[in-house]
Amino acid sequence: GIRHGDLVRVFNDRGQLLAGAHVSDNFPRGVVRIQEGAWYGPTGPEIGALDTYGDPNTLTLDVGTSSLAQATSANTCLVQIEKFVGTPPRVTSFGGPIEVDPEGREVKA
Repeated sequence: GIRHGDLVRVFNDRGQLLAGAHVSDNFPRGVVRIQEGAWYGPTGPEIGALDTYGDPNTLTLDVGTSSLAQATSANTCLVQIEKFVGTPPRVTSFGGPIEVDPEGREVKA
């Protein structure tokens, strides 16, 4: 039921993000391709918060391919995808970082 131009939530047990769907016959059915380069913009400080700007790093392990190469392992992960329902959250990627305490609460300056 996802159509070209829909806003979708892409998620797995590591994280979740919002992205615009670009439905194409250029990839096999069931394959999701997310461009790298998005700035991380979570809806809150907690781990697993919804990323508002489509950063694929929220879905992948933060491990190198080997102790020698230390290349990214980001090109292979399993995700689920669903049409986003409701009012999209404000994109938070460009407001600068926030400081949080060890419990994840925002520290006011």
